[in-house]
Amino acid sequence: MKAVLVTDGIYCLPVNLESYQLFEGMWPMPNGISINSYVVQGEKTALIDLIEDVSGKPAEFEAELESIPLEPKDIDYLIINHMEPDHTSWLPKFHEKNPDIEIYLTAKAAGLLKSFCGIENNVHIVKDGDTLDLGGGKILSFYETPNIHWPETMMTFEESSGILFSCDAFGSYGTLNGVYFDDQLSTQQHDFFINEALRYYANIVSSFSTFVTKGINRLSGLDIKTIAPSHGIIWRENPQAIIDSYSRFASYMSGPAEAEITVIWSSMYGNTEKLVNNIVQGVRSEGLPVHVHRVPDEHVGAILASAWKSAGLILGMPTYEYEMFPPMAWVLDMFRRKKVWNKKVLRFGSAGWSGGAQRELDSLTEKMKWEFIDPIEWKGAATQVELDLAISQSQALARQVKEYCAQ
Repeated sequence: MKAVLVTDGIYCLPVNLESYQLFEGMWPMPNGISINSYVVQGEKTALIDLIEDVSGKPAEFEAELESIPLEPKDIDYLIINHMEPDHTSWLPKFHEKNPDIEIYLTAKAAGLLKSFCGIENNVHIVKDGDTLDLGGGKILSFYETPNIHWPETMMTFEESSGILFSCDAFGSYGTLNGVYFDDQLSTQQHDFFINEALRYYANIVSSFSTFVTKGINRLSGLDIKTIAPSHGIIWRENPQAIIDSYSRFASYMSGPAEAEITVIWSSMYGNTEKLVNNIVQGVRSEGLPVHVHRVPDEHVGAILASAWKSAGLILGMPTYEYEMFPPMAWVLDMFRRKKVWNKKVLRFGSAGWSGGAQRELDSLTEKMKWEFIDPIEWKGAATQVELDLAISQSQALARQVKEYCAQ
């Protein structure tokens, strides 16, 4: 793959991670992901972010660099927007090739640069609004955007082109293969990247939604003509589309989200499962979209995206040894960690011989601002009473969701 020309003197160097890998060691990415670095050339040359030292990817990166043509020793400045290892784990070896390179990053990133890479020389600390003049009309300005999604994160803006190098913000899953810009996307491909942006957001960024909103507001005064993230497609035709998407995703934490319901269920011996069809029927009878996920068959990464977007949740799980069924407990603990807040919720499930799942659920979600309606719980096998309740209670939840989202 060759470097991709973004505009005069500015290149993207995308390297794809394959779908068999788990992002951050835990998130499936069936369509892979790109890691995008950028070169900005004025009289001096700056490299913005690096790549992960995995599976021969540095060699691919160097081949792209040579296509400009450049070598590591030709780079004057390295801009580090974010110290997470998917962008910096190759940095120690890159630094060996160019030990005199000048590095620009935030104060918090400098501490991580030392601890991750052992690099302390030629390090320049930048603050919000600082600039670096590359000559030839290319000026980089730096904006601290902490906790999107690490505390040391910043974004870099090139003033002449209006390109915002946003690092992990405005990113998505999905590899780049011959199509690199939003104006090259078919409608189907555009929908794919928006959907993958939601899944990426729910997995990686959702816990920091308050900071996403602050960051978007902080950058609102810039004349942004292109969004160039470190993962996913480059938005040059309509950068506002991905900004608006991220703003909408961030708003789901404080609620309301979309007028939809996500059903997440798990069953030991089929007793809880018997209510699922009636639950879905009740939601659909109220005209709401419903998304159904079975645990542990589906990974929490996909379930998170659906739950994050939905204003209503229905949880089907039995009691297991006086507590929640463990596969569901893992999903719900991830919801707690990722701040899946402000939901309308119904829970149904077999109580086994004792009950206890609801008690643990109430405790786990105490600070998540969930509003529950009366659960459906029974001992032994479900009867017609529970089957009827599955319809009526899911209808009741759907009505609550519609009222909530209409506010």
